[in-house]
Amino acid sequence: MKATPPPLALLIFIAMASPLALNAFVPAMPDVAVALGTDIATIQLTFTLYLLTLAIGQLISGQLADYFGRRPVLLVGFGLHVAGSLLAALASTVEVLIAARILQALGGSTAMVLARTILLDVHGRSGAAGRMGYLVMAIAIAQAIAPAIGGFLNLWSGWNSIFYLSVIMGSLVWLVALIYLPETCETTRSELKLAGMLKRYAQLLGSAQYTGYVLSTTALAAAFYLFVGSSPYIVVDVLGGNSAQFGLWFLTVSFSFMAGSFISTRLAQVMSVDQMVLLGNSLALLGASMLLGFVLLSQLSYAGLFLPMALVIFGRGLSQPNAQLAAISCASGSAGAASGMMGFIQLFAGALIAQSVPYLLDISMNWVFSSILFATLMALLAHFYSWQGNKKTMAAG
Repeated sequence: MKATPPPLALLIFIAMASPLALNAFVPAMPDVAVALGTDIATIQLTFTLYLLTLAIGQLISGQLADYFGRRPVLLVGFGLHVAGSLLAALASTVEVLIAARILQALGGSTAMVLARTILLDVHGRSGAAGRMGYLVMAIAIAQAIAPAIGGFLNLWSGWNSIFYLSVIMGSLVWLVALIYLPETCETTRSELKLAGMLKRYAQLLGSAQYTGYVLSTTALAAAFYLFVGSSPYIVVDVLGGNSAQFGLWFLTVSFSFMAGSFISTRLAQVMSVDQMVLLGNSLALLGASMLLGFVLLSQLSYAGLFLPMALVIFGRGLSQPNAQLAAISCASGSAGAASGMMGFIQLFAGALIAQSVPYLLDISMNWVFSSILFATLMALLAHFYSWQGNKKTMAAG
């Protein structure tokens, strides 16, 4: 007798857990640094190591699920996410908080990867296509509203309440998964093929076109992480605001990405993939130039900080889906590996860049915004490199 497919709503809530936990804490970071008696470089590790753990976790979660099965890996992983949330809520030192965030991310990476994998198991490639859109939309919504939720919780109930929210939500989802989530992998592997996986990754990195598109989308991700890592402190220390104001203004950035992604699906009918990547990267460069201009002219305000960045992220919404599609299409027969490696590179680079932000702020706020401008310029150049390679390949063929 075939197991009953898990409800789509369950997979959606599983996929939302990690982005919600990652972004809800961001507005509270300046206050947590004061509460725990530490500096911003140390508290930034709670964000940086979360990203780094997500990067590594996404590479290995799928392999473990192919060997042990989806259900046990997801239940253990999601359990770790809940345990990490509880440990973070109870943390009285920054060291415990950092360890808790790593535990949160380890479980969160499993949830994100396996929500998509289970959907493919149950519905197949064609049947999962439309349903996958709901997962992507749910993750985008979680990323959009999380800073606002976290900002208000921090203001009203203290930063610990942000993690208690993750504990409550995570526990409910884990319990529902325990009851309603069947094993969806019909045949598990008899061995962990890590060597083969590493070989495929090495082949991908040897492709100039693949790396060009990946570097293009990673550069725009870097611009985003530079902003996320610096803006909470700028709002509090420069603009005299609080975590709730940060969360509300950050909605302009989050929803601009959703708008850009939506418009990219409409422009696909009249523009090529490379034309949309070029348009998106160009708008991002314009937004970053405006942002740096406001800072250099000493005209920084909430609108001057968030609206130019919203244009950068709107451009990212146009560019990213198409750059990712172009990168994956360069890897014939290794789409899964190409996608996993791309996610790893983006998150790994994001972790390194996010940790550099406190040091850039120590030098000058101008360095952060100059770096954002440089990142958007690199996105434009990396895409141009791959685009020219595509033209040469098509001409030769």
